[in-house]
Amino acid sequence: MTLPMGFAYVDAYAAARSCLGALADISDYDDSCPYERLLIDLDGIHSGDLPPSHPMPGTRPGLLAHLEEEVDQMIELGGDGLSLELLLASALGW
Repeated sequence: MTLPMGFAYVDAYAAARSCLGALADISDYDDSCPYERLLIDLDGIHSGDLPPSHPMPGTRPGLLAHLEEEVDQMIELGGDGLSLELLLASALGW
């Protein structure tokens, strides 16, 4: 599957990676492991084409809301809808 990698898509992907990293950082060890796994899964969906991530401050609810917006943006831009929706459902399920 070829994924769209225009600037808007890569920007949303980088922000989603940053959200997952920030969620792992603000969580204790047991809660951070699932977020780290989702980050690996997100990169796997994109065949390892990794945009840079950046520090993202925030609270858990705020970061989850931002993650949801970015995943929705990737889906709108032609990303793998099923894989991205499953990833989002896993993140929101904790």
